[in-house]
Amino acid sequence: MTPETALPDSLWAATAAPAPAYARLRSDLACDVAIIGGGYTGLSAALHLARAGRSVIVVEAAEPGWGASGRNGGQVIAGLKANPDDLLAEFGEALGGRMVARMGAAADLVFALVEHYGMDCHARRTGWIQAAHGPKPLRDLIAPRYRQWKARGVAMELLDRQQVAAALGSDPSAYIGGFRDPRGGVLQPLGYARGLAAAAMREGATILHNAPASGMVRDKAGWSVAVGAQAIRAAQVVLATNAYSSAFAPRLWSDLHRTIIPVTSFQMATPPLAGAADHSVIPGGEGVTDSRRLLLYFRRDHTGRLVMGGRSPVEDRPSAADAAPLQAAIARVFPALPAQPAEFVWTGKVAITRDKMPHIHMPAPGLIAFLGCNGRGVAVCTAMGAILAELAAGKPAAELDYPVTAPDHFTLHGFRKLGVFALSQYYQLLDRLEARMGAA
Repeated sequence: MTPETALPDSLWAATAAPAPAYARLRSDLACDVAIIGGGYTGLSAALHLARAGRSVIVVEAAEPGWGASGRNGGQVIAGLKANPDDLLAEFGEALGGRMVARMGAAADLVFALVEHYGMDCHARRTGWIQAAHGPKPLRDLIAPRYRQWKARGVAMELLDRQQVAAALGSDPSAYIGGFRDPRGGVLQPLGYARGLAAAAMREGATILHNAPASGMVRDKAGWSVAVGAQAIRAAQVVLATNAYSSAFAPRLWSDLHRTIIPVTSFQMATPPLAGAADHSVIPGGEGVTDSRRLLLYFRRDHTGRLVMGGRSPVEDRPSAADAAPLQAAIARVFPALPAQPAEFVWTGKVAITRDKMPHIHMPAPGLIAFLGCNGRGVAVCTAMGAILAELAAGKPAAELDYPVTAPDHFTLHGFRKLGVFALSQYYQLLDRLEARMGAA
């Protein structure tokens, strides 16, 4: 395994259940559906296609879970970033209603799969808390989201300043309110990716690791995906490279990578909290995300560590010194905690689309692509994998619970790094101003 395809030195790589035995490509193969990308989307699609009786081969350049699926915060969040009423307004009562129902049940699917296949990924349905850092996000983001899901029968709990502080074990000045969504929870993200892979193989899928796809061509018989000196013949191909499409997809299908901006997220994990801190910090075990544009997200893992994530100061291979901003965030949110060393630090990519929505594309006959988790990968990508499986199995696009759209490219995509930097500076200023209003 090359340094480029080795797992990062993350908490998740250190504590995940062992990977199953993946296959190696030693000769040409044929299948109904070839899936390029072994993250949550591709693995969920493979599992659901195999369960439907289709022959399926997953082609992964490194190992399943190497990308965002093995590096994220492990928070299981139901629904999209767009609120239910916004989806109905944009897509209509019929399709919008199906989108709300399907994405609202995305966390249900995750926990059902974990239970059914006995996945060793420390999944806990403890809920998800979104905390408001100021009056404006409380009014414009938290309150509408709470009302709309509550109106649809979700047992949402609205939390005031003191209730958020009690739920998080945080200082009351950190957040002025929020909500708790009981549909959510946490899991070990790399363990979940490996669990999905093992489940797909149990159902009959073939998963190839260390097998980068170098190209694909279409003829009258279908598609041929080149993997080293071998080829995989398939009636259909699913591209599921998501945030890592800039690295892998351009040589497979040009321009798709221009529909997303890959943004680097940074995480650190403390040593296991001990003593009073072990009982006071997030005592309910929820996943937590705040309302900042450059958001903070944090949780406790199964070993008792506090995992904090946020904006990344580096692209890759971070050092412990790079964790200083996250250590400062911990001190601000949990001032009663002693100074916390960064036992693990790592980065990963998040795929951002122009409208902050995931997208399904069909850029050519028999070719399906999915991009743009926008930070909701665990549940959304699992649900999207199931939808892609339906599409690949022959369900008409008009009958899906999610729209198939034309690619929407970012203008001046080549200058994305400069644009992300400038926007980050602007968002940081707005977040600080809003937080000061909340503390006043």
